[in-house]
Amino acid sequence: MSLPIRLGLFYGSLFIGNGVASPYMPVWFAHHGLNGARIGLILSLPMMARVVSAPMLAVWADSFRLRRTALMVMGALVTVGYFALAAPLGFAGWAVVWFLAATVFTTMSPLTDVIVLARARRDGFNYGWPRGIGSAAFIVGNVGMGAILTRDSPDAVLIWIVAAAALSSLAARALLPPDPVHEQGAKAPLADRLTGLGELVRDPAFMTAVVACGLIQSAHAFYYAFSTLAWKRQGIPESMTGVLWAVGVTAEIGFMWFLEPWRRRIGPTNLLVIGGAAAIVRWTALAFSPPLWLLLPLQSLHAFSYAATFFASLQLVERLSVPRNASAAQTINSALSGGILSGIATIISGWLFDRVGAQGYLLMSAMCLAGVLGALRLYGERRLSPA
Repeated sequence: MSLPIRLGLFYGSLFIGNGVASPYMPVWFAHHGLNGARIGLILSLPMMARVVSAPMLAVWADSFRLRRTALMVMGALVTVGYFALAAPLGFAGWAVVWFLAATVFTTMSPLTDVIVLARARRDGFNYGWPRGIGSAAFIVGNVGMGAILTRDSPDAVLIWIVAAAALSSLAARALLPPDPVHEQGAKAPLADRLTGLGELVRDPAFMTAVVACGLIQSAHAFYYAFSTLAWKRQGIPESMTGVLWAVGVTAEIGFMWFLEPWRRRIGPTNLLVIGGAAAIVRWTALAFSPPLWLLLPLQSLHAFSYAATFFASLQLVERLSVPRNASAAQTINSALSGGILSGIATIISGWLFDRVGAQGYLLMSAMCLAGVLGALRLYGERRLSPA
């Protein structure tokens, strides 16, 4: 089996679980009696902590000799955490367990990105191909669980994500190459790993880039946490919710697989601005609960609001970092986009959903506008100029 396919299958082991957790864990929590504000708080806690937890997990991951070892351990920890949610812990207990499991799980994807980006550059394949396989698995989770929920209890959500987490731990050992963390194959001292982290935080161009990307990416918070419930309130069945999510991710896959030449030609800064502009259009339209026929094309904007900004963030971070702090750079980027900014947005989204419903999307539009303004400041940065 070729390496890109193996890497894609590992992404698939991550995203087949995330494709259920993202849209349907709010449904699971609601089924067990939590309101929108409490759901938003539970979902936001690990996001808020990621600005600290993700870089620290990256430093810990780099203490191993092989990059895949940390992912094996993390998959096992997530499995235990998700399984513990089945206990009748109540709001406080679920919040603690979800915090621990989600904190570990959300760091697995950026650590995988480090492996795949390095291999794509070294072996000459398109990073988007394996990443797109993961997105296809995300669709399987979306549509599959949407169909299951039409006839079964939301408890099926938890069963699915526990099984997927266990699969990811096994897949890390079976599918990922034994790439060393450091080229020499030795473990770097903790002081060196922390120094690399500090260099990134003090770099104004790097921080501008990750904050701008983070604002646009984290503006998906209302969509991820409450689109399923908002569409249900609108009268759209849960089986169609899975289809709507799948339309967005299908557009994302098309971007990853077929727009590689265009993406490379326009460069990451332009890509970020385009993605942010598309996101403003998408969230503003969704704020007014458009009919189903309009939701379908709006979902296709996911190719730009998510995929374009995601690729832009990867390229910006890669160009503004060096190999010795690559893990920390990608996890800082992830910590902001899916971390503290998403956490704040998710908390506010829960409050907004309880009071104004879908019009909470308007806050997401404002965040994207701020992200685009930040992206404009990157023009002229020498390290981002074409080679």
